[in-house]
Amino acid sequence: MQTSTSSFLRLSIIFFIALLFLITLSWRFPTKSNQFLDCSGAGSKPSLRRLHDKRLESERAKTQLTKPDPLKETPRHPLDPLTYQEILRVSSILSTYSYPGFHPSFPPIHSLSLYEPDKSFVLGWKKGHPIPRKASVIALHSGQAHELLVDLDSDCVEVHSVIHSSGYPMLTMEDILAVTRVPFTSAEFKESVTARGLSLADISCISPSPGWYGPDEEGRRIVKVQCGSSEGTANFYMRPLEGLVVTVDVDRQEIVKITDEGRGIPIPGGTGTDYRYSAQDRPVEMDPVNPISMEQPKGPSFKIEDGHTVRWANWRFHLKADQRAGIIISQATVRDSETGEPRSVLYKGYPSELFVPYMDPDDGWYYKTYMDAGEYGIGALTFSLVPLNDCPRHSYYMDGVFVSSDGKPFVQSNIICVFERYAGDISWRHSDSSVKGVEVLYLIEARPKVTLVARTAASVGNYDYIFDWEFQTDGLIRVEVSLSGMLMVKGTPLTNTKDVQQEDAMTGPLVSENVIGVVHDHFINYYLDMDIDDLNNSFVKVHLEKQETEPGTTPRKSYLKAKRYVAKTENDAKIKLKLYDPSEFHVVNPSRKSRLGNPTGYKVVPGGTAASLLDLQDPPQIRGAFTNNQV
Repeated sequence: MQTSTSSFLRLSIIFFIALLFLITLSWRFPTKSNQFLDCSGAGSKPSLRRLHDKRLESERAKTQLTKPDPLKETPRHPLDPLTYQEILRVSSILSTYSYPGFHPSFPPIHSLSLYEPDKSFVLGWKKGHPIPRKASVIALHSGQAHELLVDLDSDCVEVHSVIHSSGYPMLTMEDILAVTRVPFTSAEFKESVTARGLSLADISCISPSPGWYGPDEEGRRIVKVQCGSSEGTANFYMRPLEGLVVTVDVDRQEIVKITDEGRGIPIPGGTGTDYRYSAQDRPVEMDPVNPISMEQPKGPSFKIEDGHTVRWANWRFHLKADQRAGIIISQATVRDSETGEPRSVLYKGYPSELFVPYMDPDDGWYYKTYMDAGEYGIGALTFSLVPLNDCPRHSYYMDGVFVSSDGKPFVQSNIICVFERYAGDISWRHSDSSVKGVEVLYLIEARPKVTLVARTAASVGNYDYIFDWEFQTDGLIRVEVSLSGMLMVKGTPLTNTKDVQQEDAMTGPLVSENVIGVVHDHFINYYLDMDIDDLNNSFVKVHLEKQETEPGTTPRKSYLKAKRYVAKTENDAKIKLKLYDPSEFHVVNPSRKSRLGNPTGYKVVPGGTAASLLDLQDPPQIRGAFTNNQV
């Protein structure tokens, strides 16, 4: 399934994009609560204020879930991520690995993660059984990507192959930081900055990947660096040096080309752009909102077993952080309400790509067609979640153990949180009335909605993506992606829409003086391997078709009838959503029946989605061809 415009075959998610601003104000403290959100009048971001009640702190301590020490963790499950100590072992094995050109040191590592055992092994594995541990490594040497399989049980490199296909592995954090320094070695770049009346000390740069625009750009890794001014604000994204693009060879750390076509475009002002809480000094533009406190006197209802297995209500699943995907859910099962037996729903699910093409053909913009997961890594760009602001009280926080380009492990703390959500929503309700004799009987029934959420947040340049996996007690899995952060904007001489002479020449609306918000898309693609009751699953399109009635048989002229079509091949299951072609999409197990004889299954429900309008032969669309279909 897919969210936001594209999805693969075995998916079961709902996609929603919501930009969330919490704006509250109050200095009145509740007498019984010891933690709450308080938005003081200074700004639009909630600050954390604490009052300590010793009794409640004592109760919380009794129910607090203990997080394992990431430096001492050991694997307890075949899908557990590589531990800190295992990564050190892999690095040690590679340091002595003999291969031409790999000395005196192993080349930069662009990916090092668990090589997962075969699915059949994982499904048959029982707690206490041996756990095979292997690492998949991608390194870059002399412009070629090398893929290695390291066996931790035998302390050796089991497989080594050179990848000859087009493309490169994702950029490392060291790559990103290094290329942003290169422009400052250029006299031409420095002169262009000072000619704009700016100080080099106030310049901050980003390293957008250049995309792919044909064979002429193959054979070397290049990045196009762009910069902004942080004078008077932390938000340099809103103050771009428009038209100044520095093309850098990543491996040589050399400038390939400098394009400077925007000296006549003014630098947008920084007033009101600083998003830091400490910088918010404007008068409050809303009435005060009283503090809100969420209480769980007995602590959370979920449990974290062996570091990565989550149990809650009728759900059980494996949860881990991943340097590329951010968050991976595996082996999700739901307990049968009649038999009490666990039933498999999802073997594995994660966001596989995040495609963001901007719609501007200018030299400084045409290449901005990002693949955020494959080029940067969603997990690599996560930061610690802020308690109470990013995640509510009683959240459990999970660390990620990732790898730098030199093969050394590092810990990204608190990048996943797990919590129970209650937002006043209704799980189910019904009201009815009936007359019995002379008495009118009323029935009013309602159930509150409480769900379990696993969350991570990635800061990919100017944008922040909040990824939520939500599990409901009725068996539904909901995937929600919320968007926050700032726009990536284009500088312009325009200060008012009345100055626009050619509307068609605008690549986006004027969002502030000298600032255009360039039109762009966010295609978030999810991969889910559905296992409804077992591996034997089918994809079914349930098509709603109009049926016309026979004249004189009924007052109705027409009605709808559902017809089922089972996909025989992957091509059969490719779906383009159409408003006037209403359909449902089911993943079913034809060999398992309900007590009524229906095949067991899940319905794939698309959320807000859109199709790519780019030409199929446009280079960004060639790379992002998975958006040609929504399923």
